[in-house]
Amino acid sequence: MDEHSDEAGDAYLVVDAGKWIFGKLLLPARAVAKVDTAGRALHLCLAKEEVRDAPQFLSDRHLADRQYREDVVTYYRMAGPCAGDASSL
Repeated sequence: MDEHSDEAGDAYLVVDAGKWIFGKLLLPARAVAKVDTAGRALHLCLAKEEVRDAPQFLSDRHLADRQYREDVVTYYRMAGPCAGDASSL
């Protein structure tokens, strides 16, 4: 986890997906099922497809662009955190 956000009444983590996905992703904190500190991994209750298609963290738009934040909320409302198999990052 690189950063976090608790804007708009919900908590999100900014996660560097490393080699699996280029860039940083914005993931809902409630999707974290387990933290493996030794392995430096997050286990999520999201399907791999949901993580792969997750919104990229755009630092320049995160706080300044209300539509971007609303799009992120809408994505996770539709994806339904914890609806899929556990994924690891």
